[in-house]
Amino acid sequence: MTETNQQAAAEVRKPRQKVEVGEVVSTKMEKTIVVQVIRKKAHPLYQRVVANKKKFYAHDEESVARTGDVVRIEETRPLSKLKRWKLAEVVRKAPILAASKSAPKAAAK
Repeated sequence: MTETNQQAAAEVRKPRQKVEVGEVVSTKMEKTIVVQVIRKKAHPLYQRVVANKKKFYAHDEESVARTGDVVRIEETRPLSKLKRWKLAEVVRKAPILAASKSAPKAAAK
């Protein structure tokens, strides 16, 4: 076998990691985020679009993600009882709402 064939064979043997994209719904734990993934699928009988929600616990080493961010997570070895995913990247940051929360209080006075 040539060197390129060996590399190609090694890449084929690697198992593919599952990847999901979802919204962060909780960051209350240390180095852990809760990501909600929504999958939309046509109902087999009624052909209506049905949304299925599932929550995943993911490892966030640097605590980069915040609530409301859209993130990409990938499957990894079991890290704890519930954590089997890790944060791959933050796809889109959530808008900062601190300024808008203080504005209604000032308007009410």
